[in-house]
Amino acid sequence: MKATVIVGSQWGDEGKGKIVDYLSEEYDIVVRYQGGANAGHTVEFDKSKFILHLIPSGILRANCVCVIGNGVVLDPIALLDEIAFLESQGVKVAGRLFISLNTHLIMPYHKAMDAKQESGKLKIGSTGRGIGPCYTDKASRRGIRLQDLFDKNVLINKISLSLEEKRASLENIEGLNLSVDKIAEEYFGYGIMLRKYSTDTAMMLNKELQKSSRILLEGAQGAALDVDFGTYPFVTSSNTISGGACTGTGLPPTSIGKIIGIVKAYTTRVGEGPFPTELNDSVGEDLRTAGAEFGATTGRARRCGWYDSNLIRYSSMINGFKTAVLTKLDVLGIFDEISICTGYKLKGKKISYFPTSPDELNNLKPVYKTVPGWKGIDISACRSFDDLPENTQLYVNTLEKVSKIKFSIISVGPKREETILR
Repeated sequence: MKATVIVGSQWGDEGKGKIVDYLSEEYDIVVRYQGGANAGHTVEFDKSKFILHLIPSGILRANCVCVIGNGVVLDPIALLDEIAFLESQGVKVAGRLFISLNTHLIMPYHKAMDAKQESGKLKIGSTGRGIGPCYTDKASRRGIRLQDLFDKNVLINKISLSLEEKRASLENIEGLNLSVDKIAEEYFGYGIMLRKYSTDTAMMLNKELQKSSRILLEGAQGAALDVDFGTYPFVTSSNTISGGACTGTGLPPTSIGKIIGIVKAYTTRVGEGPFPTELNDSVGEDLRTAGAEFGATTGRARRCGWYDSNLIRYSSMINGFKTAVLTKLDVLGIFDEISICTGYKLKGKKISYFPTSPDELNNLKPVYKTVPGWKGIDISACRSFDDLPENTQLYVNTLEKVSKIKFSIISVGPKREETILR
């Protein structure tokens, strides 16, 4: 048995939460492999709405065990709040959630550093959750891991070393407590509460594969935000592509059997950075309103634009998927006509690739193909491809042709059941 990877194909917010929830009925274990509480996955079913930031969406399926892998950076406060919320809604977490002992922790000073950087000249549109500074400490070997919370002396020593290097840049931040003892006492307390969830998840997952357990690996954000292959420097601080599933869990590349891309029927982006098909007009506003395009984590309005086939082909290449899930197709039912970006013009020449240079992306012009819409027709009750209006089928078929992928699942609404399996 081999694992399946779910990966966002654009700039995040593609609807991965719903799809992981939908697919997890067929899996034994769902694993989150990178990112932090800067991601928000929304799932709706039985007239309830759940917004999850750290715990995999599979927690909403009683048959699923959930894992937070070593590639995640963990805010213990956010996690404990999430656990409390789920349990208040009757969702059992104890005995079903396991966290890697090697997961790095977001500390109070990471959030302060994030906010300070975002207020300066290097603004990139960060959520301010401390994700970047935590990954920086991890790379510089100054990070604090979950296992460090279980020995107070180790914890004090590591916090002291980390603060010693940062104190000069942190001293003037209002409200930030730089007492090593107070921070250590607070986080040691979190360790007591989180110890029952902690384990060697790499060993656990490899053993489960040997037992033929069905494992689904869930990424956060999207491929265009990957620290190596995204629109750098306007990216997140981890590898959001499918390759991050191995480094973020301890599963070898030979254990991956299938990669599924999640593709939104249009394009959105949060924060700064290039966005070739962005609509800075009333059409973009209409898309934002119809799609409820506001961040589940921050509440920030998302930038909206037309579908970009160059981006999807690039994402398919670096992630290795040919089969994908199309989400939020129902949102486009407000338009008489819909545009699809089929290529770019750069310096007057047509190009069919996706440049990762912000300078090039900011200076190219999208080439569009326009197709008729299905304005006013509610497609949320459709349960087969043939149930869809003719123009909706045409739109999906056109996306497949220009993107060179196939959509095996189509989401026609936010609810679990509003899904077409092809």
